[in-house]
Amino acid sequence: MVSEAEKYKAEDDEAASRISVKNGLEFYAHSLRNTLQDGKVAGQLDVNDKKKLKETINSTISWLNASQEASKEEYE
Repeated sequence: MVSEAEKYKAEDDEAASRISVKNGLEFYAHSLRNTLQDGKVAGQLDVNDKKKLKETINSTISWLNASQEASKEEYE
């Protein structure tokens, strides 16, 4: 019973770590997207740089939505 608890604890710790990393990436992507929508920031960026950032952010958010069960390493 103790060994089962230890096994599940390790699995739970791994899942919590994976979810934490995923949430961090998701927060970062959404924060960047919101920052780009700020007029002060958007006005200071080159049009091509802003376009590339938007594409990368949207691609990352789409990937996150499609990859709910990705590994911690993939999220990192």
